[in-house]
Amino acid sequence: MTASAETFDVVVVGGGGTGLAAAVEARAVGRSVVLLEKNPALGGSTAWSVGSVTATQTPHQLRKGIEDRPEDHWRDMAGFNGDLDPRDNPALRRVLTEAMPDTFRWLLGHGIRFYGPMPEPPHTKPRMHNVLPNSRAFITHLERAARRAGVDIRPSTRVRSLVTEGDRVVGVDCDARRFRARGGVVLATGDFTNDPELKGHFMGPQEAKVEGVNDTATGDGQKLALALGARVLNGDLGLGPELRFVPPPGGNFLLDLPPWPTLANFMAWSLDHMPPTLLRPFVMSFVTTALAPSPNLFAEGAVLVNGRGERFADEVDRPAYALPDQPGKVGYILLDDRITRLFSAWPHFVSTAPGVAYAYVADYRRNRRDVFKSAPTLDALGSALGMPAGALGKSVAGYNAAAGNRPKLGDGPYAALGPVRAVFVHNEGGLAVDLEHRVLGPDDRPIEGLFAAGATGQGGLLLKGHGHHLAWAFASGRRAGRNAAYAAVGDGA
Repeated sequence: MTASAETFDVVVVGGGGTGLAAAVEARAVGRSVVLLEKNPALGGSTAWSVGSVTATQTPHQLRKGIEDRPEDHWRDMAGFNGDLDPRDNPALRRVLTEAMPDTFRWLLGHGIRFYGPMPEPPHTKPRMHNVLPNSRAFITHLERAARRAGVDIRPSTRVRSLVTEGDRVVGVDCDARRFRARGGVVLATGDFTNDPELKGHFMGPQEAKVEGVNDTATGDGQKLALALGARVLNGDLGLGPELRFVPPPGGNFLLDLPPWPTLANFMAWSLDHMPPTLLRPFVMSFVTTALAPSPNLFAEGAVLVNGRGERFADEVDRPAYALPDQPGKVGYILLDDRITRLFSAWPHFVSTAPGVAYAYVADYRRNRRDVFKSAPTLDALGSALGMPAGALGKSVAGYNAAAGNRPKLGDGPYAALGPVRAVFVHNEGGLAVDLEHRVLGPDDRPIEGLFAAGATGQGGLLLKGHGHHLAWAFASGRRAGRNAAYAAVGDGA
């Protein structure tokens, strides 16, 4: 039972990039706004992201003489879909591409800085822009804008249910308080990559065991709306499971840099003017964080073992699906001397951040001593990793006997990269919404007073390729916030 109630024009649920964009825009048209975030601090999956935003007609493109149009962006996005294209929502894709030129400038206007544009086929023009100095800049600047505008931000406040009167959503209930909305409630709680229940329902029992990069991405908004008859589209699709290096225990220099515009501008200038040899040590401190090891390691004969030194899966046949069943849910990638030498130069990289750089074995040896071990023999390497004596030798012998067309693991010295874990980076399972971001209920009729944006309100839109999830977060968040605000007085979108 709720102890008390407060009334606002707009209630935003979720304090990541989507929720902040919705709150800032709703406040910009003069409405009272409360933003509810279940965690102690704002950020969401936006703060965990690489930080790329893909858009057309940006100042960065214009400075480089790149002529680009939202229509071309809309067409090129379909090139990422492959066989999944019939499951896309081309109308929402058009909403995204047409909204991004203004949304990109809106981000710049709030002090967020980018480097780019970078090419990414099948885009026919360079459109990917990487945030500087890191993805925390989105949250820092938008939170500052929200507070300055008068948004009432309530951290550590988890929404438990939606409040309805007749067929209209009129607010939300938290543990001991009700927040009423004169206009609308905006669901902006992200995806469900770390919710076993929704993953088990839409993806499968093995996927349900795989954790999300953001451990608080538990599909709260989807669950709230499903209780009112809404539906999830493309819930079976996602990026993952894939192997990722565990993050460094002491944080990362580049990821901890303050998001000052002066610093970001200096970084952009440095990337354009400083010699790559001077920049590489700094860039590598980012590229060797918690990114994915290249599958080409396994194609070239690397062996994946668990914490007991046992080989447990075919490395080239979705090993990330098997890893959650291993002790501690972690594994180690074994390299021989040949593989170590091979993955020391292009085109054989260990990991990459799109549009930033490539990392090789030496970069991990230098920057990630916590995930890099080497030894002259397999027994010595196993000892360094705390594995039972002889376990690595037995696993390698078994692999070599059945290697088939893959190279065998040869002579040392040997190296191990890990721990690696299996994760979902994001999934595509968002609520069905209309072109005004209203959540669709039974018979695909809009649920009055209820809006959803970002991953929560993805509406069947496929966001493959880098920079589209964040683009949708900000573009749809702004639009949903405005539409919820206008609903307070009966205006249209």
